[in-house]
Amino acid sequence: MDSGEDGLLKAMKNSKTANVIFRAELHSEQNLAEPWPPKRMQHPLFLWLGLRPVIAQHTRMEHETLQRWASNRRQVVEIGVAEGASALALREVMAADGTLYLIDPFHLSRIKWINSQRHAASAAVGRSDNGQVVWIEEFSFDAVRDWTKSIDFLFIDGDHDEKAVRQDWEAWHNFVAPGGCVAFHDARQFANGWPTATDGPVRVVNALFRENPVRDWKIVEEADSLVVVQRSAEC
Repeated sequence: MDSGEDGLLKAMKNSKTANVIFRAELHSEQNLAEPWPPKRMQHPLFLWLGLRPVIAQHTRMEHETLQRWASNRRQVVEIGVAEGASALALREVMAADGTLYLIDPFHLSRIKWINSQRHAASAAVGRSDNGQVVWIEEFSFDAVRDWTKSIDFLFIDGDHDEKAVRQDWEAWHNFVAPGGCVAFHDARQFANGWPTATDGPVRVVNALFRENPVRDWKIVEEADSLVVVQRSAEC
């Protein structure tokens, strides 16, 4: 098996996410002047049909950070999939014999029998054939009820209400193996960024890891709005 660094470099070299528009690029002055994709094509249907790139809800720096910490992990879980850009990033770098569990109810589709966002996410994640993917189309608080597996990397990016973020942490973090990581999105204020001090992920991360740090966990990296915490290998 490749070392973590070699595996990451190989995945980034062969990355299919060159066909991804990152959040900062989508809202840049240049792109706002001549938007691509145009607003009428930003509906997930156009991604599903292969007519536009994946629109990531994270930045390029966050993307690279996710890949660095998920590299060669075998049991990877994402809560909140959206169009699948971050899921694709995780799939590209996880262990070749690993499994990516994607948890999202995909309940916001106006036409449930079509559910274009679910199809769009499937198309995006399918751009990589690394490892295995298991879709769990439930709310995270329902999915955890039958969960028994150890987790090497957990990405929390679901409901951003403070109570919901805290609930995801409380329900899932005990499954993370020693040395494993949890990444929180939209959890940190940064220059020219979008999170505010009152946002749910920001408040939860501050309470858990800055104001009164949880035992056996520490912040190991911060990139734009992303905060990565790691469980002690000795706990």
